[in-house]
Amino acid sequence: MKHFFLFLFCVSACGQNYAQSDTALINQTERNKQIVRDFYNDLWFSNNTDNYIKYVADEYVVHDIGDRKGVTEPAIEQKNIADFFWANGDWTSVYDYQIAEGDLVATRWKASYKPKTFLGKIAIGDSKMPIINVFRLKDGKIVEIWNHRLDIDTRQTLQFTLKGFGLGLLVSLVLLFIVIKQRRMIKKLSAV
Repeated sequence: MKHFFLFLFCVSACGQNYAQSDTALINQTERNKQIVRDFYNDLWFSNNTDNYIKYVADEYVVHDIGDRKGVTEPAIEQKNIADFFWANGDWTSVYDYQIAEGDLVATRWKASYKPKTFLGKIAIGDSKMPIINVFRLKDGKIVEIWNHRLDIDTRQTLQFTLKGFGLGLLVSLVLLFIVIKQRRMIKKLSAV
């Protein structure tokens, strides 16, 4: 009987520890979600970019689309990026949803950007882009960012079209040059 009560005591104590750790984990996850929402609200949903230091660790790692993967940057880079967009256009953005587990927070949001500059209007144009960012947080700061943008909805894909056009044009010009050279050689041989 004594062992039975000892068993019940252990089960009860372990259950309380699990409940306490679950509650702490839920509270930390909710705090992480709030940190990320505040980060968006200050840097991307309003022009309060000086607040970057509240949210981003002194250095963080970014994984972006393209070749920019696993790059370590100073925190100020988030401010610089946001400042560039705010200086050259107008943002209106909305949240779709946010999910979190442990130290990871994923947010899907839609960014609408209207460039003010001539080059921006040509290169980017008025664009609406769905974005998913995944953040890893440590000690209340963002230490890693995975950036997933659906650039196909913007003029960003125009660069690939232009590269393809340029490459095709280059190949055509080389072939044209070869044909003209061969034709001249044939004319010279026929004249002899």
